Amino acid sequence: MNTTHGTTDGTTDGTLTYVYAAAPHTQRLRDAVAGLRGIYGSPVMLLMAPPSTRRPLLAFASSHVPRRDFNEDALKNHFEDLEWLESVARAHHDVVQALSLRTAVLPLRMATVYQDDDRAGQALAEQHNAFAQRLAELTDHTEFGVKVYLTPTRSGTETTGTASGPPAATTPGKAYLQRRKAQHSAQEAVYSQAQRAAAAIEAIAARYASRHARHPTQSGALTGPAENVLNDAYLVPDTYAEQFRAAIVEAADAFDSVRVEVTGPWAPYSFAMAPPERPETTATSTSTGQGHPS
Repeated sequence: MNTTHGTTDGTTDGTLTYVYAAAPHTQRLRDAVAGLRGIYGSPVMLLMAPPSTRRPLLAFASSHVPRRDFNEDALKNHFEDLEWLESVARAHHDVVQALSLRTAVLPLRMATVYQDDDRAGQALAEQHNAFAQRLAELTDHTEFGVKVYLTPTRSGTETTGTASGPPAATTPGKAYLQRRKAQHSAQEAVYSQAQRAAAAIEAIAARYASRHARHPTQSGALTGPAENVLNDAYLVPDTYAEQFRAAIVEAADAFDSVRVEVTGPWAPYSFAMAPPERPETTATSTSTGQGHPS
């Protein structure tokens, strides 16, 4: 990381410039940042590129953060601290989501920081065309997440079990094999239903969504006892947002062995172009995957 000293743009040697998102510089954006607070409660401000005649005018939504916590070495340690990471991720998301309610927004990756405001402004100028093109594609669109979970399967005699089921086995070995066969059949039925649910979701998306992103399935504390088998994101025009959600919810009712979860609308994290790595101007830029909370 290249360290710098105090600058004339308002930053000091003890801070870095943290960037949340790029957006068109309009009155709606100015209204959105009025009174908005970001990481560590720092005020969110608009950062412009050096003067130019290019249109549309873009701005970074940014704030100043302590250098001691956001320099490269500190971030390596902080990303092992789940409590700190969750706090920063939530603050980042809250800023992006607040902006997205007022204007088209291009979320940047969490922990995109620059040495000072001047360096951030230079990066905005250099990436202006790419940002403007992506913002044009995202205008009047929002992101929805759709996940499919397998409901936990029952075990033991519950999987085989009703009074009208097969007669009890005559030996423990046969009883064990019968239980295993019943469990396997039940599991196959659940996976088959999950495949049909995924096909139904895909058909709905073909009608309403303009883009699709597939994310890795989740596990552990994020899903609990249920198994996540589909974790997708869809970019949906605002005019179709309610129809899309309603169609997914209606389709989910047909599947009693899987759970379909639709979330959103979110800022379009899954469809935002990450800024290129530029070590000479960026202290660090680290992606944490899908930015919106699940």
